[in-house]
Amino acid sequence: MTNERLTAFTRQAGTILATLLGLLVLTFCIGRLMPVDPVRAIVGEEADQATYDTVAERIGANLPLYQQFFRYVNDLAHGDFGTSIRTGQPVINDILHVMPATIELATFAIIVGAGLGIPLGILAAVRRNRPIDHVIRFLTLIGHSMPIFWTGMIGLIIFYAALDLVGGGGRLSDYYIGLVPETTGFLLIDAVLAGDWEVFRDAINHLLLPASILGYSSMAYITRMTRSFMLDQLNQEYVTTARVKGLSKNRTIWHHAFANIRVQLVTIVALAYGSLLEGAVLIETVFSWPGFGQYITNNMLIGDMNAVMTCVLLVGIIFIALNLLSDALYKIFDPRTR
Repeated sequence: MTNERLTAFTRQAGTILATLLGLLVLTFCIGRLMPVDPVRAIVGEEADQATYDTVAERIGANLPLYQQFFRYVNDLAHGDFGTSIRTGQPVINDILHVMPATIELATFAIIVGAGLGIPLGILAAVRRNRPIDHVIRFLTLIGHSMPIFWTGMIGLIIFYAALDLVGGGGRLSDYYIGLVPETTGFLLIDAVLAGDWEVFRDAINHLLLPASILGYSSMAYITRMTRSFMLDQLNQEYVTTARVKGLSKNRTIWHHAFANIRVQLVTIVALAYGSLLEGAVLIETVFSWPGFGQYITNNMLIGDMNAVMTCVLLVGIIFIALNLLSDALYKIFDPRTR
């Protein structure tokens, strides 16, 4: 490893460690500044003072804040994220149980969002100020403007209640629940492994509407950013030069202009995916989707700070990981960054 690469690696590692430290401080402060007494949430409102003091001593709530912080970091270093008040299970076990549902939902949503958003953004840029450009911009404006919980409820009314084209709330219809062993936690994969295609079709039927609504919201953002990036490239001199030299329009667009925005799109899609993972709270609530968003909401309502703090920490780690993935993809798409 050359000195230059070693310096770059050291700088990146330092940045990651500083970010994680800031994230730990943030999650700790959230847990202590929330107007919720963690001891009272455990023992209940009717517990006597002796019980209260015993529990406070056991969880360290009677210690000074700096000691509580070091104890919090030490527990995390040993893989102890605390126990959920609501379920009585280790928080990390709860999250591992609900996270596959959210990953499944967010993954299908980003496929819809990026799969439609990138081509539509390029089309809008190429046909700038023409009718198709205005239509695409109008659709993206609607996607940005409509509250996602409202879109979800309207979607349920139209496509489920009125037209019966998709499944309703939850990941499965009631009569299919429990028929497939929970091998991976990803319902579609478990259904394929079990060879139960009826459950697979029902799971797709329930996934289609919430994933499409999330994907539409994501598509609006990706389309607008793609259009902006593409317009910037189409105004560059190398595009004009390529066209003057006789290069076809499609080749100029896809092999030259699009190649120069791929790196930017990697960041946009990665951040959009991260936002879907941590921001699916409303859509999971509307569709009774038993995922990460609904888990953090339910625990926040009852003041289960162990669960809330762990979820906040996990969201931060997800975004750090996605940024690292983006950096790695940069080196693949743009050799100049290696």
